[in-house]
Amino acid sequence: MTSALRRKAAEMASAAASQCYSYSLSPAAWALRQGGGGAARVVRLPSRRRFSVAAAGGGYDNENREYVIVGGGNAAGYAARTFVEHGMADGRLCIVSKEPVPPYERPALTKGYLFPPEKKPARLPGFHTCVGSGGQRQTTEWYKENGIEVLYEDPVVAFDGKTQTLKTSSGKMLKYGSLIISTGCEASRLPAKIGGNLPGVHYIRDVADADSLVSSLGKAKKIVVIGGGYIGMEVAAAACDWNLDTTIIFPEDHIMPRLFTPSLAKKYEELYQQNGVKFIKGALIDKLEAGSDGRVSSAVLKDGSIVEADTVIVGIGAKPAVSPFEAVGVNSQVGGIEVDSLFRTSVPGIFAIGDVAAFPLKMYNRIARVEHVDHARKSAHHCVETLLTSQTKAYDYLPYFYSRVFEYEGSSRKVWWQFYGDNVGETVEVGNFDPKIATFWIDSDSRLKGVFLESGSSEEFGLLPQLAKSQPIVDKAKLKAAASVEDALDIARSAL
Repeated sequence: MTSALRRKAAEMASAAASQCYSYSLSPAAWALRQGGGGAARVVRLPSRRRFSVAAAGGGYDNENREYVIVGGGNAAGYAARTFVEHGMADGRLCIVSKEPVPPYERPALTKGYLFPPEKKPARLPGFHTCVGSGGQRQTTEWYKENGIEVLYEDPVVAFDGKTQTLKTSSGKMLKYGSLIISTGCEASRLPAKIGGNLPGVHYIRDVADADSLVSSLGKAKKIVVIGGGYIGMEVAAAACDWNLDTTIIFPEDHIMPRLFTPSLAKKYEELYQQNGVKFIKGALIDKLEAGSDGRVSSAVLKDGSIVEADTVIVGIGAKPAVSPFEAVGVNSQVGGIEVDSLFRTSVPGIFAIGDVAAFPLKMYNRIARVEHVDHARKSAHHCVETLLTSQTKAYDYLPYFYSRVFEYEGSSRKVWWQFYGDNVGETVEVGNFDPKIATFWIDSDSRLKGVFLESGSSEEFGLLPQLAKSQPIVDKAKLKAAASVEDALDIARSAL
């Protein structure tokens, strides 16, 4: 057979395989999805069967083209696991990442990773996805063993939906059948003109960022943390283990303003102050100034006051990394790529998951974008189940947030809180924070909408999602009169 005939045969075989197994290229399968209904049915193929469009030629740089995931974050890792569980990864799945390592549990970067060297800090490969949910540690070898092609340090910079092609920063041209956008978020930065890029100014989004910060912490004396949210609280707590002069600066009236009530925030602030952390509230940064060595030396506030610092950590939020996929459809209100309850975009065969997805939050009847590892894991699984099976069950996510701080050796008190649900309505706070505290959010119909618990037992933490999901009608007067957190949780449990 001539080479031309061999190429033609490969093209025909590849096209046939795509029609059978890639929903993005199968109109019948797409119509089935749009129609809804029916129980989920897993389509399984022999685990070692290799499918690749590579044989068709065309000058593309990825061998595995049936399914392509763009982005190498946590959601990509959990999506890969689901592909493997369905026997659909080997020779079919390609992941394109800007990072030099496989997906990992990103929350570790602002927690255990920042411990001093003598305190056994977290390091890779210890926290590769999917150990955060009790799964396998998916190292580089794991992806190779499961036939998954991973292109490292080569982010996608251009996208063509008509030709189903992608271009990477190195100039590689990639082909896909079905595409999953898992690009996550990027840290919001201070403008360069006010010192946002000075040496000694840090942002945390990946391992390289965390390594750079650890290096600075080892030499630092005075640090400034800009932002009173997750990053600010977790980095400041870690800095206490380095015995550094630490100041948190933020524009709001209290820390964690999007979740904490003023009363709850006050208790955490007091704990941080007991550990030597200082707070400057209601303040805005005017500029960061450099010293004679070119490194950051101080933060100048809008009121003219100056706070000395040889290391600055900026934690002022993040923005969804939608480029270069804006044409797929961006939600103007919450940002991110808009998807339906099965994580399908407006373009057949293209999906979006994790932080970058603007999805229907079913239980609260609104479009939302959730920047949290729990949603990254669950959205990845739900999306791949949709892609590989006849599943039509809508994603029904229960918002969940948590934090763990002061967990280093020698800490006077380890802190671990969890929150489930929606923080709307009247609040009822029970407990004195020593050792625990709970806050309940109750709407005008006396329905429990959200619940927060600090330092609970595993059984107590396990109750929280039940309460937030069920939204039972509770007796506010009884909750307010509860003598302890345990009593309050019993009252709420009795309403289920």
